[in-house]
Amino acid sequence: MRRLIRLTAPIGVLALAAGLCLTAAPAVAAPVQAATATGATETYLVLYKANAVSKSSLSAVQAAGGTVVQTYPQIGVAVVASDRVGFADAVEAADASVQGAASTAGLGVALDDDEASADAAEPIEPGTPAPGDDPLGGWQWDMDQISAPEARAINGGSTSVIVGDIDTGLDWSHPDLAANVDFSRSVSCVGGVPNQDPAAWMDDHGHGTHTAGTIAAAKNDLGIVGVAPNVKIAGIKTSTIDGLFYPEAVVCAFVWAAEHGIQVTNNSYFADPWLFNCKNDPEQRAIWEAERRAIKFAQQSGTVVVAAEGNQRDDLAHTTGDVTSPDDTTPVTREISNACAVVPVEVPGVIGVTANGDQEFKSYYSSYGVGTADVVAPGGDRRFQITADPGAGRILSTWPASLPCVGGILFTSGGAQYCWIQGTSMASPHVAGIAALVVSTGVTSPGKVASIIQNTADPIACPTDMSVYADFPALDNGAPQVCQGGIGYNGFNGHGQVNALAAIGG
Repeated sequence: MRRLIRLTAPIGVLALAAGLCLTAAPAVAAPVQAATATGATETYLVLYKANAVSKSSLSAVQAAGGTVVQTYPQIGVAVVASDRVGFADAVEAADASVQGAASTAGLGVALDDDEASADAAEPIEPGTPAPGDDPLGGWQWDMDQISAPEARAINGGSTSVIVGDIDTGLDWSHPDLAANVDFSRSVSCVGGVPNQDPAAWMDDHGHGTHTAGTIAAAKNDLGIVGVAPNVKIAGIKTSTIDGLFYPEAVVCAFVWAAEHGIQVTNNSYFADPWLFNCKNDPEQRAIWEAERRAIKFAQQSGTVVVAAEGNQRDDLAHTTGDVTSPDDTTPVTREISNACAVVPVEVPGVIGVTANGDQEFKSYYSSYGVGTADVVAPGGDRRFQITADPGAGRILSTWPASLPCVGGILFTSGGAQYCWIQGTSMASPHVAGIAALVVSTGVTSPGKVASIIQNTADPIACPTDMSVYADFPALDNGAPQVCQGGIGYNGFNGHGQVNALAAIGG
């Protein structure tokens, strides 16, 4: 999960969605004339003070020059398209029930996979597998590190447990995933509107297929094995073909998870062009609150939310500056405080995951922070924790056969493709898989699942030698990396490295 590519992706005109849910009308301010000047059509999130979207509010949107694309009355959010200059101000003035409105045009964050390697490798032959593993299991050092093989020997997860992978989509045809894909709960949320056409949520990037394999690749004598090979995986596509995650898609994804019985979500991304969303900024506040409401709605519906900490090497507990945001235009230097937060990892109740390598110290790229890091899991480290396998310290997982992958690529006899990548994006799905195993034991409360994962983690102290981090200061403010805390809890490792076997009581 990195934020290095700066792209602008204008949003096209969106059609009015059918079946909008409406509630009783609140008081609406005196009508105001909509702005008549027009420009490029942009998408807006309109946030209402109550968890409701009324008929009169929809009328106010139209009067201000907007077209309602989708409503989420459960959390008081509407997705709106408008080409009217000044639409946000107009709808706020027209409707007293509006808490805030913000354009999301350009507010996508781009994924890129230079976390993997600077050079693409040629296809290679599988190595000698470890006893009892699928053919490529001998290269899954990450699974051994968290005692996943021992855990799944006792409990490989329940087929009634669904993990929603909120990512770039899912290659549902991959032989190592196909048996575990839940088509009835998979969806594309691109544009903020649910679309269950399998073609819509097919992975056209690769990132989502990789994270899905870590969670739930089947134990089937083919390729690799996921942490929880018996659970079902729902692909919730939230990014555009360019790998851009827009706020309206994130809102859609969490509401979908909440309403479709998805017990765990993995989130290997962050939303918005601003790494830090500041609640004291009017526009960013509306985006932050809409996403926070959606995540809280999912949590209250019984969904465990797991999220990557990020690859910016930032101390999220001591944020002072941001020099690389926004992604979509020229970055600006701004002072920030703890009123600014990363979504989704800093939303309350979300399990934040940092990354480490096979020597079990924090990966050089991983963000961290006291109060934001809950646990650490393998994400790979190709610089300082290099393994003997062809991946040289990265994480091996499933990859779409039709897409190139930067890094080690190999093919099994069945034609399935796999790829090595590193990042906190790769760490988070290990924890999501363990969460699915815990839910499979009958623990359903998100808070209890989080507590079990944290309390059964293997404590890791701050490094005594910090020299490996000296050349890798924070990307956003240049600050040196600092680990604070003791062996029981610290900003690099949280409560410790996750332990799948201990988490299920083994």
